[in-house]
Amino acid sequence: MDIVNYLKEHEHKDMLRFLTCGSVDDGKSTLIGRMLYDSKMIFDDQLSAAESESKKYGTTGEKIDMALLVDGLQSEREQGITIDVAYRFFATDNRKFIIADTPGHEQYTRNMVTGASTADVAIILIDARKGILTQTRRHSFIVSLLGIEHVIVAINKIDLIDFSEDTYNQISQEYETLANELGIKNTYYIPLSALNGDNVVNVSLHTPWYSGKPLLSLLDTMDISKEQKAENFRFPVQYVNRPHLDFRGFCGTVASGRVRVGDEITILPSGKSTKVKSIINAGDITEADRSVTATEAYAPMAISITTEDEVDISRGDMIVHTHSLPSVSNNLKVMLVWMDENPMILGRMYDIKRATSVLAGSFEKINYKIDVNTYERMQVEELDFNDIASCRMTLTRPIAADSYHTNRLSGSFIVIDRITNNTVGAGMIVGLSRRDQGSLRKEYTEEERELNAYIRKHFPEWDCKAI
Repeated sequence: MDIVNYLKEHEHKDMLRFLTCGSVDDGKSTLIGRMLYDSKMIFDDQLSAAESESKKYGTTGEKIDMALLVDGLQSEREQGITIDVAYRFFATDNRKFIIADTPGHEQYTRNMVTGASTADVAIILIDARKGILTQTRRHSFIVSLLGIEHVIVAINKIDLIDFSEDTYNQISQEYETLANELGIKNTYYIPLSALNGDNVVNVSLHTPWYSGKPLLSLLDTMDISKEQKAENFRFPVQYVNRPHLDFRGFCGTVASGRVRVGDEITILPSGKSTKVKSIINAGDITEADRSVTATEAYAPMAISITTEDEVDISRGDMIVHTHSLPSVSNNLKVMLVWMDENPMILGRMYDIKRATSVLAGSFEKINYKIDVNTYERMQVEELDFNDIASCRMTLTRPIAADSYHTNRLSGSFIVIDRITNNTVGAGMIVGLSRRDQGSLRKEYTEEERELNAYIRKHFPEWDCKAI
């Protein structure tokens, strides 16, 4: 086969990111190991190592312990649990996949949040013998909180209950009720045995009553285009490149949408507007005249933008289309997952990192904490390890505030302790706090845009907006 054509085929394949989650010992690592093994994505040396380790740590008798193909930490192998998020890559003829194997213990819920933050699909494993457990509900809530629209419910260890159709139907109905309660849009149910490979890569003869696809086939053909659809243009500025007097470029990665040469753009939070002069996506920027320029760019391309006017743009600013402005505020309503052993203290200053910007902020109020077991809202004065709550966050300066469900990158942030420099929390922007609601509009009318354009053209010395 021509290696160049082979590489091109793989380069343009669709990418799907998914994670496995669920309670302890539900078989998450075993499922991924079986998927890699049956799809022939394991190298000989990895297989030999797994065979050797199975004799030492394995729990499957004479068989290869598939979980050892994923669990790489010594402590994970000794205890037979997943502690940290393990990422694996594999591909089929149709798609490329990135798998995040997340831990099931409540203690490591923060690691599960990390793995879920970039996923398109969540596979929630349920032990067919135990049904829906507390950690199943916890992980399902986090999946819905992070906006994952596609959830595959893998009812595992179906072989241990003699491939019972009644049990499968009962668990499916119970989870469907839970999914409706949480607002999960698309759910799929598969009876499988991760240990033996039933309905993982190949259809099982032991479940003639199941008419759906095996897991890998479902992942390979699932339509996630709605979640990947790019809408509003968002470009967080990462670096200002100024190699010589004749060139100033603003570098970064397009977070969403697309931009074209000549588009009218606004820099936030300053609100200054200009137009795109050029887009540079390759070549040596220090020799801009010889660089590879483009007429447009789209997510997730890494590019440099030059502007027609000399506008003050710095690292941490957000470049957007003038016709699709987000709200700009320093008072935000957020959902916060607290990840530190030390409690979150109201009013204390933390560093808030959102996209390419880092600024100081504090949490002024806890609106409510969510009991992930019952989904009830509780009034509390501080947040402890693994708590999830709705809070009001105040920043030292305004930022362009997209909601997380609108844009994952510009709508998410992490919280850093200013003394220890540890990441102590992760959050999602829900919207403006009540004090700012109604004071800002997302878009200008057509008449307002025309008036602004006229003023910028005929009265550039004003350097401001008319509206």
